[in-house]
Amino acid sequence: MNIRRASFDHPDAVKLNDLVQAEYHVRYGDGGDATYLDPAMFVPPVGLYLIAYDEQDRPVATGGWRSQEKNDEGYEDGDAELKRMFVIEEMRGRGLARRMLAALEEDARAAGRTRMVLETGTKQPEAVALYTSSGYEPCAKFGYYRFYESSLCFAKPL
Repeated sequence: MNIRRASFDHPDAVKLNDLVQAEYHVRYGDGGDATYLDPAMFVPPVGLYLIAYDEQDRPVATGGWRSQEKNDEGYEDGDAELKRMFVIEEMRGRGLARRMLAALEEDARAAGRTRMVLETGTKQPEAVALYTSSGYEPCAKFGYYRFYESSLCFAKPL
């Protein structure tokens, strides 16, 4: 696997984002994740976006983080919020998400962020298993879906 920095609006990022949105629709029955995201949120040093490519140079996984500070949506100063973690179906179970997560944590730590936070949902047990096995613990809800019963929020000190 080759993990590369990319812009959030790179054509491969858009392609993978469309796939993750379609999966959210299947799992939750709505239009996907409505959280507002702008490409500028993922530009170093305030964030980072990564795409993993296979040996044939096909985009197979994605993930990013963006800076957050204390606000009325429940974030805290120094937070790095994990966004758009996704691995295409045929590449799952190979440790790619774990590698992507480690790279994002390392970059956020180097950028001075003190805590990685993420929001997932009750219909994503694979994501919950990845995060809890990687040291994430439940935390107070934050972000766009903080009032939704199906929302699960996790945090890990960096």
